[in-house]
Amino acid sequence: MTSSILVLGAGMVGTCTALHLQQRGFEVTLVDRRAPGQETSFGNAGLIQREAVEPYAFPREPGFLLNVALGRGAQVHWHARGLWQMAGSLLRYLHHSHPKRHAQATKAYSRLIAHATDEHDLLITAAGAQDLVTREGFRFVFRSAKALDEAAQRAEDLRTRFGVRSEAENTAQLAQAEPALRASLAGAVHWLDPWAVNNPGALVQRYAHLFVARGGRVLTGDAASLQAQGEGWSVMTTEGRVDAEQAVLALGPWADALIRTLGYRFPLFIKRGYHQHYHTPAQLRQPVLDAERGYVLAPMQRGLRLTTGAEFAPIDAPPTPVQLAKAEVLARELVDLGQPLPEPPWLGARPCTADMLPVMGPAPQHKGLWFNFGHAHQGFTLGPVAGRLLAEMVSAEDTLLDPAPYRPARFA
Repeated sequence: MTSSILVLGAGMVGTCTALHLQQRGFEVTLVDRRAPGQETSFGNAGLIQREAVEPYAFPREPGFLLNVALGRGAQVHWHARGLWQMAGSLLRYLHHSHPKRHAQATKAYSRLIAHATDEHDLLITAAGAQDLVTREGFRFVFRSAKALDEAAQRAEDLRTRFGVRSEAENTAQLAQAEPALRASLAGAVHWLDPWAVNNPGALVQRYAHLFVARGGRVLTGDAASLQAQGEGWSVMTTEGRVDAEQAVLALGPWADALIRTLGYRFPLFIKRGYHQHYHTPAQLRQPVLDAERGYVLAPMQRGLRLTTGAEFAPIDAPPTPVQLAKAEVLARELVDLGQPLPEPPWLGARPCTADMLPVMGPAPQHKGLWFNFGHAHQGFTLGPVAGRLLAEMVSAEDTLLDPAPYRPARFA
């Protein structure tokens, strides 16, 4: 068995991949330009979304698309340059979002989601991170009775098909459960299976500390320096060049730039997102999604975190937090939001694929190189199961589930 391996990228997916490879006897070096959990994994809503069995499809409703095109609402924002650069991938995304093709993607996607909380639980326990996690679900709240009824029907369908548990709540039940919500809402769907993390970056750091405590190395380095070195791979770090027999790219939204230098052209694109923390007088008990407006409010250690929907823009485009401003206005209708912390809004990018499935498996054209990226909105949720599946493939052991739908060769 190969004994040494590099894992490039220390977000949730990369850190969990390093842990699972380590458990299988590999000598693992985890490399990132920043400390673990400081990029995309830092800025999400902190949800381990066991209910998210369906990947996000390209919206097909004409009214929604018109509002997006005209810049209305807070759910989606776009840059013309971003749409131009991502046009090919977005068209393929639209193609794969056809109901029949989306149903096929859901079959493969839901198999990963089914293991999300179980795999996190093992690492949370081993890392002593129970203080960061609340296991009481989260809510989709609705302003209109029509939207609530449709969501309740969908929730029942997901329960029947995938065993996802939820409870519908009327206006009075929601008000009792979340007294900080000051608007009179139609009700909520309370998803019972997800877990909430009050400091997402800290959870990744706890996992990384566990990796180090078990003998792993975490080094600062630039993934762009990756080179084939004889029969293996090498990367430059602040401690010099590090060689290994194999390498894993777990670079999230930065994967596309690197794999292009290696000759790969996958249909990848990014969705950017923002968050801001607020000193909120009356805290929410659980995270809530304002389902008809497209933003999440999540109680965190640093205050109430307001997170936005999707922004289609190049990864290097300057921040344009127009969605955050719109979402703040909408959020103040629901809660006494208070004042934002005196810091700039956070900006991050979600790594997406046109077929809505992650890229996990051997690089088709390079021996000893493995891919583990493209987890879109659910990298934080899927990190442990994605790390396990990739490690099982690397070590040539029986896998938890069939990896065929996620293999990079599907784009070759």
